Amino acid sequence: MKPVVFDYVRAHSVDEAVAALASSGGEGKVIAGGQSLMPMMNFRMVRPSLLVDINRIPGLDQIEERGERLHVGALVRHRMTASDPVIGRHLPVLHAVMENVAHLTVRNRGTFCGSACHADPAAEMPMMTLLLNGGVHIASPRGERVVAARDFLLSSLTTALEGDEMVTGIALDKLPPGTGWGFEEFARRHGDYALAAVVATMERRDGRAHHVRVAVMGVGDTAARLPGVETALEGQRVDEDVIGDAVEKLRAEIEPNSDLNGSADYRRHLAGVLAARVFRAAWTRAEEAA
Repeated sequence: MKPVVFDYVRAHSVDEAVAALASSGGEGKVIAGGQSLMPMMNFRMVRPSLLVDINRIPGLDQIEERGERLHVGALVRHRMTASDPVIGRHLPVLHAVMENVAHLTVRNRGTFCGSACHADPAAEMPMMTLLLNGGVHIASPRGERVVAARDFLLSSLTTALEGDEMVTGIALDKLPPGTGWGFEEFARRHGDYALAAVVATMERRDGRAHHVRVAVMGVGDTAARLPGVETALEGQRVDEDVIGDAVEKLRAEIEPNSDLNGSADYRRHLAGVLAARVFRAAWTRAEEAA
């Protein structure tokens, strides 16, 4: 199939882009990489009357250190996130996650921010934005605002972005030196959407886990942080009993759906298996770095 007829604007500034979006009456879409948008348009799942191309806007393709945060611009491609030395130094877990994102051609064009805005429940970037306390920087004709990831990701393919707004970047927490991390996902083929994925970070002090973060994807209507699981690990010596308890809390906290790829019970079981591996890996890395 082919998309419906649409107009096209190549913006050269953020102000020009949001003005074009505003002129569309909520029927416009931003295009950067287009790796999700164009297939949906071809299948006529979305029918924008206007595409606003932001690829010529200067300054949006940068990864910058801003104090204790890293700012990832709206035009930072997946391949840049996977290879950038600043990301590698402060967010090694993100480097590991990027190895599982789609395939080479998608990584060359797709963007970190675009994936987060698409809000696919089985995509890695929304999960990582939640894990790292992401702040989504948004521009509109009314000015700028920053929305926390937990308030930005509403449900499957749905965010808090208004029709005349565009994301200019996402700020992520740096991980303190010595932070341990673990990440596991399961897909039928490497690069396919995951049936389930779990990621966690933790520090080790005095033989106990601190500042624990746990997030999942593929097991609900959107990626999610799991505060009950984080509490189960926080302040604990992470042995097999503690891991077992955390896994049971994870299985109770998630709400997977049944679909052609697997039942809800299968995804719940799978998430628990992956979580146990993740918690062991994060604890081991934290122990080695302590």
